[in-house]
Amino acid sequence: MNTENNGKDEEAEIRGDADLQGNGVDSPAENKEMDDKTDAEAENADREGDSVGTEETPPEDIHYTLESLSEELDLFLSTLRKEGEEEGEDDYIQIPQNVGKYLDVLEEKLSKYESGERKMRWREESEEVGEVMEGVERVSKLMETKSRLDHHHSHLINHAGSIQQRAMAFLEDEFRLLLEDDYNSHQNGDEGEEEKEEEPGKDMNYPGYPDEVVSVLRNIADHLTRGGYGSECREVYMVARRNVLMQTLKDGEFEKVSIDEVQKMSWETLEREIPIWNKTFKDCSSLFFPGELNLSNSIFPGDNGSLFSFITHGLAIQFLGFAQAVAMTKRSTEKLFKILDIYETLRDHFPAMEGLFPQELRDELRNEASSARSRLGETAISIFSDLDNSIKSDSSKTPVPGGAVHPLTRYTMNYLKYSCEYKDTLEQVFKQHSKIERSDSTSRDDNTGYQHHESGDGSAFSGQLMRIMDLLDGNLEGKSKLYRDVSLSCIFMMNNGRYIVQKIKGSPEINQVMGDTWCRRRSSELRNYHKNYQRETWGKLLGCLGHEGLMNNGKIVKPNLKDRFKSFNAMFDEIHRTQSSWVINDEQLQSELRVSISAVIIPAYRSFLARFSQYLDPGRQTEKYIKFQADDIEDLIDDLFDGNVSSSSTVATKRRT
Repeated sequence: MNTENNGKDEEAEIRGDADLQGNGVDSPAENKEMDDKTDAEAENADREGDSVGTEETPPEDIHYTLESLSEELDLFLSTLRKEGEEEGEDDYIQIPQNVGKYLDVLEEKLSKYESGERKMRWREESEEVGEVMEGVERVSKLMETKSRLDHHHSHLINHAGSIQQRAMAFLEDEFRLLLEDDYNSHQNGDEGEEEKEEEPGKDMNYPGYPDEVVSVLRNIADHLTRGGYGSECREVYMVARRNVLMQTLKDGEFEKVSIDEVQKMSWETLEREIPIWNKTFKDCSSLFFPGELNLSNSIFPGDNGSLFSFITHGLAIQFLGFAQAVAMTKRSTEKLFKILDIYETLRDHFPAMEGLFPQELRDELRNEASSARSRLGETAISIFSDLDNSIKSDSSKTPVPGGAVHPLTRYTMNYLKYSCEYKDTLEQVFKQHSKIERSDSTSRDDNTGYQHHESGDGSAFSGQLMRIMDLLDGNLEGKSKLYRDVSLSCIFMMNNGRYIVQKIKGSPEINQVMGDTWCRRRSSELRNYHKNYQRETWGKLLGCLGHEGLMNNGKIVKPNLKDRFKSFNAMFDEIHRTQSSWVINDEQLQSELRVSISAVIIPAYRSFLARFSQYLDPGRQTEKYIKFQADDIEDLIDDLFDGNVSSSSTVATKRRT
């Protein structure tokens, strides 16, 4: 194509129209002396076929395809590359005639897809898709050489540039549709025929794509990038994937909320949001975020995480902001366990999440997470300390009816039971807090009321638990004194003590913290209350069955015997009437008390009857003074502590009849 003889300058002067008409070679751009007529003819030839240098025009009825025209274009592009590596690359370049035809056919195919007549089916029509993609690539390569082409080829270059822009716009749209539509169709296919009721924070699959779709997306991204549309392609990808990811999380009932919105939520609402936050954070750490990083690296090799960071960084910050906001809400004891849930989620799952981000973002996220965990820990300590205050401040002067378990006991023990399920976490929080506290103990005591206590094994949490139990014991001891009846006071302490022991024994977590020694000591205290109850109630009744004062000079003093029976009947009737209304909910304790009472009273009463009933006149006198048989007493004892009021005499009469 290049003219390289020694008479180059002379040839340039005499060449003119003869060259164009006879030799079929365009005038070089470097020839500044070409006349206007030659310029016009060359440009007309360029417009008519964009092909100068062919000996004859192909017949109009030839059917051109991209495949049939590609060989000549590929040869031309290959020649351009070789010549571009050699000297003289500024020389004139002749463009084959069929280049213009190739552009026309490619433009026709693009127009067919752009018109909406049909949509490109990337999987089903792989051959045609490949042909179009190869065509776009050839046009891009042609446009890379435009600086080397003569200005007389401007029409062809403009035509190629227009086609390239259309092709890039088309590929960009297809890229976006594949990112969005293929995900939607995949999600719809997973739903199944039957719609199931969704649970809060339900399991969600990562919103990815089949391998063949990822391959197509990578191919399109590569063409757009090499065509100079890399930034537009990345922008489409980032927006589409961010929308897909957020829609997936929304389907799992996760909603982005601001710090202000969190702080305005009622606790009932926030209590429902926290489990969803926990699950979503865990899913993002282990599934969604790693999936996004792998996907962006697959479609844009060598991206180094910038696309992934753009898509996920804001969501990660929002996660941490939610945790901070919860920690700053108004503190109350019922929030402790949800706050500890968030604390554990950050502790256990954030490291995997932060490791996905580039170093500069990793440091930022680590600082945010550290701040959130610190706030949550401080809040947990403060709330736990509020349990101390709630026990201290419970100074109710109204005794619980029937000596039943006090609501404070139930609340405290259930609270501690659930707290011990977070034993390791609370131990960690207390130790971290104690380090802060030692550096500024005065302000800590003033702000939270917290004082650091350690148990014998050096556990900060165990020490705090012991402190709470001591406070509860002291409070219950004070409440027991509200009962005027000493026996009922003992029942109250037995009820509450047994409830505490059973809660501890029934929970491996709290039992491990409190230890066997503490439980044995508490059981010993319960036995002492039991003895005191027996002495106060049944010891007095046993005094009626003694022999003292019933004999005089070896003879029975009937009036004294009658008074003794009358006293026993009246006292037992009062005990039965009163203590039937007392309450012992623990069946084992109830049974133990009844058995111990019967073991003391029944033998003594049976012996008393056997010895002295014969001294009462049979008939009316016997019925008047002997109201109960031994079996009646035993049955009536079984009525005690049921919380019912009944008359022992009436019950005994009914049983005899």
